[in-house]
Amino acid sequence: MEFNISAEEQKILLSQARESIASELERRKPAYSDFSKEADSALNTPCGAFVTLHITNASGRNLRGCIGRMTANLPLIETVRTMAKEAAFGDPRFPSLRPDELPRCHIEISALSPMSPCNNPRQVKVGVHGLYIRRGGRSGVLLPQVPVEQGWNLDEYLEYICVKAGLPPGSWEAPDAELFTFTAVVFGEE
Repeated sequence: MEFNISAEEQKILLSQARESIASELERRKPAYSDFSKEADSALNTPCGAFVTLHITNASGRNLRGCIGRMTANLPLIETVRTMAKEAAFGDPRFPSLRPDELPRCHIEISALSPMSPCNNPRQVKVGVHGLYIRRGGRSGVLLPQVPVEQGWNLDEYLEYICVKAGLPPGSWEAPDAELFTFTAVVFGEE
């Protein structure tokens, strides 16, 4: 990533993500702070970001929503606010978040570097590189932390990016497949 996100900026982004979700649940206007005057802040740097929600219940911590944008022309803080709402209410894999679930939700943010074409998949570093694949009108993305969380090695990671895109296993080797890597600054609530 070409910029750093300070601990204070991380706290701001997490609180603004939570406020985006809470205001939607409470059907009120968000109480956002204005950070536009801090021009050199990471908060105002345009970049892609994903917001991931995990919910704690009797079976542990489980995925509850994850939505993001690979690139963005909006400031990071705006992208995070929008993606937080989408993760809570727009992830088609899950029903909309209920008010009673928010206190049990853990928010994680992944701010993304620009993507680079991956000419040698064997140089992908598990836990460092995220993957994005495109082929035949299908695409899929896996954030850098996913293979670590799942315990995948490089071969499994390359196969699962295909599965995520709805492609047959091994599609990453096809001549018409486009594979990209990126890195992420990943942080979440304690």
